[in-house]
Amino acid sequence: MGSDATPVKLGRHGVWLPQQEINEDVAAEIERLGFGTLWVGGSPSSELEPVATALAATSRLAVATGIVNIWASPAEEVADSYLRIEDAYPGRFLLGIGAGHREANGPEAIKPLQGMREYLDVLDRKGVPRERRVLAALGPKMLGLSAERAAGAHPYLVPPAHTREAREELGEAPLLAVEHKVVLGEDKARTRAAARDGMSFYLKLRNYVANLERLGFSESDLSDDGSDALIDDLVAQGSAREVAAALTAHLTAGADHVVVQPLPGEYDRLGTLARLAPPLVGG
Repeated sequence: MGSDATPVKLGRHGVWLPQQEINEDVAAEIERLGFGTLWVGGSPSSELEPVATALAATSRLAVATGIVNIWASPAEEVADSYLRIEDAYPGRFLLGIGAGHREANGPEAIKPLQGMREYLDVLDRKGVPRERRVLAALGPKMLGLSAERAAGAHPYLVPPAHTREAREELGEAPLLAVEHKVVLGEDKARTRAAARDGMSFYLKLRNYVANLERLGFSESDLSDDGSDALIDDLVAQGSAREVAAALTAHLTAGADHVVVQPLPGEYDRLGTLARLAPPLVGG
């Protein structure tokens, strides 16, 4: 499908981590475990310092942003950082950008498509190639823009049902890199509790809620801290093999690359990744 849409070799599975938890040792461990890409989460600033840190500490690992916020990081500065990083570590960085959330980013964010188009215009003028960027996208219009103006899309907080629809919307050629959260553990009550803790922030953001409503989740599913069915669809839980099988459902549905976000539970983030690596990437 769209794995050739970017020359950056992402592999089948990547890891999403908050930017504040990324350092040289963490990046090196993710590469050692066999994951193809480290996604820098939490809207890194235009200097993209965590990206450079991770690339400097590794030799093969690709690094992507998941995502740079177009309202918080000026396009000119981000383009300069991209060019600097590409010069130092050629072929290993994929620039993920997104339009944020109106609750956090103010009145401008009510026009995400217009804002994204204008941002991409600046990246074009500054020489950031189309095939080296990916857009955070959930709905049909942003998915369409991802296919038109970028290598593809990076949907976040979606079940495999959305992946199937996104692939149909994108077509075969564009990249589809999908994020999914995981909690390891045999006690379902404990893993659901950890999953709810990791989900609580997102159920307050209108764009995620609207997307989940489009997928058929009801008001009762989305109220309070989310229904069991919602939590189980959005956070893979169980043993390492059970979680790996759940993540593979995205690949079956049309994803090219699955981005694993480990939530703390029975194990910390790196402990979770170490246990997931053997069934997921053969580490």
